[in-house]
Amino acid sequence: MEQLRKFARYFQPYKWHLISGIFFILVSLCFGLFVPYLVGQAVDDLGIEVTWHKVIYYPAVILGVNLMSGVFLFLQRRFLINASRHIEFDMREDFYASLVNQPLEYFQNNRVGDLMARATNDLAAIRQIVGPMILYSFQAIFALAIVLPILLNISVKLTLVLLIPMPLVSLTVKILGEQIHKRFEKIQEFFSDITARTQENLSGVRVVRAYAQEDSEIEEFQKLNREYAAQNIRLVKFAAAMRPLLFFFIGLGFVIIVAVGVPMAVRGEITAGDFTAFILYLQRMIWYLIALGYVVNLYQRGTASLKRFNAILEAEPSIIDSPDVTQQPKIKGGIEFRDLTFAYNGTPVLENIDLNIEQGKTVAFVGKTGSGKSTLMSLIPRLLDAPEGSVLVDGIPIRKFPIEQLRRSIGFVPQETFLFSDTLAANIAFGVESEPPAVTGGILSVPPAVAGGFPTQTVSHISVEKAAEIAGLADDIKDFPGKYEQLVGERGITLSGGQKQRTAIARAIMRNPRILILDDSLSAVDTYTEEKILHNLRDVRQDRTTLIVSHRVSTIRDADLICVLENGRIIERGTHQELLELGREYADLYQRQLLEEELEATD
Repeated sequence: MEQLRKFARYFQPYKWHLISGIFFILVSLCFGLFVPYLVGQAVDDLGIEVTWHKVIYYPAVILGVNLMSGVFLFLQRRFLINASRHIEFDMREDFYASLVNQPLEYFQNNRVGDLMARATNDLAAIRQIVGPMILYSFQAIFALAIVLPILLNISVKLTLVLLIPMPLVSLTVKILGEQIHKRFEKIQEFFSDITARTQENLSGVRVVRAYAQEDSEIEEFQKLNREYAAQNIRLVKFAAAMRPLLFFFIGLGFVIIVAVGVPMAVRGEITAGDFTAFILYLQRMIWYLIALGYVVNLYQRGTASLKRFNAILEAEPSIIDSPDVTQQPKIKGGIEFRDLTFAYNGTPVLENIDLNIEQGKTVAFVGKTGSGKSTLMSLIPRLLDAPEGSVLVDGIPIRKFPIEQLRRSIGFVPQETFLFSDTLAANIAFGVESEPPAVTGGILSVPPAVAGGFPTQTVSHISVEKAAEIAGLADDIKDFPGKYEQLVGERGITLSGGQKQRTAIARAIMRNPRILILDDSLSAVDTYTEEKILHNLRDVRQDRTTLIVSHRVSTIRDADLICVLENGRIIERGTHQELLELGREYADLYQRQLLEEELEATD
């Protein structure tokens, strides 16, 4: 019931649609249930005397009543089904918003395939609660509320006889309904496994092909698919058994009614017309009792899915604005790590980091894999949340900045490059424009605008072409058939690793950020291209704070400050020359890379 209570809030905006739909159900039923009465009257009246007037009158009235019932049947479906689609729309938006606002850890603990299954299969099952379930539930409730008094009025004896098989009907609905709920919940969970497996294989199609694992993955998918089909078949056995059993028990009551009612009509205890009307009302009631079985089926499926769906909506984002957060002055770019210690699930990743980075300076970070470099970079835009007061921007703890203001001031190129299945221009301009940018002569430019609604964050005139040129991508784009309108495919699959990295760099540059973070973003480019990009970035870096993570000394040798990390601690810091003179970890790394370059040159 708690799940349904939370679900009910989606009904509020459409309550008048739902109320109107329910009202039309009642009106349609009133017209529809008037037909058996008219048929009974016709049987008795025509039994006395047959006239042309009666022969024309009764069919015409019955036809008119059925027509009115059909009109209101159309209206009830129009209002209720429309409302269900609107509610589905609202739920899908809330679902998406809930996922987008989750931190990185959430997606490390939840598979994308499972989330996609909840957004599709589970949401479709929930929508059935709003549309068909409400429709059939109120039809059955109103029908039973109207028909039962009419049956009692016709014959109390026949009505009581009709109630004999009803406990069997209730027992069938209870037992089979519980089984349907349990099995459908398991099926939805298993469907998540299949969706996750499919998503992983499609995303990693290059790896699958590179290792010639197509047949193996197909076989594994077939196993999952067979098990999914088997579970569905087991569910169908229970769902399919419900309707025949209901028909049987209700039909049993029908047999009893005929056995008892015919002698009563013969003895004159009820008229032939009344008995005919009773049978017709009983037929209508049978359909609505069967509909109740269908409602139970929908309810059990829907509530099972609702539980899984609400688990997503109830997951509170761990990184959010505090209630008292206010707009801060324009970010200039000063960064300070103050006695920063950060841990993943209790395991320290960064320890006692103290570092003050002045506005406009370029600071580089090097170190072995797993030394904490990427984690340190992720703390600045609050992709991960550092302890209170341990990370400051312009002397202000980052938690005092609205998250949107903070992130709009940062150009972030992550270690793992992600591109959208769109054009190159759209990927480079991502995060800058609020509307699709205008393209003139093949060059996409962004007009001056207020970024994200913050009056202090103004986007300057930087064209996509200029950003691509700075990132060393412009020459590659000239060779593409579609130039800047070239589609890059899902995750940029049509581009090389270096081209994807340079596209991501162009994206960050185009934002004209006050803080530019390059997290090992030149690892996939050759030395010549790297030098070209670094040369182009010199002008860009002049007025902004730049943080560079790299394994190559050549990438960072011109930095104002170089920090060497090991096991989450800064073990060395200084300029390139100062660290070489120190003769420790950085100098050793430099000498190894020089030797590697010499060996490559002699090959």
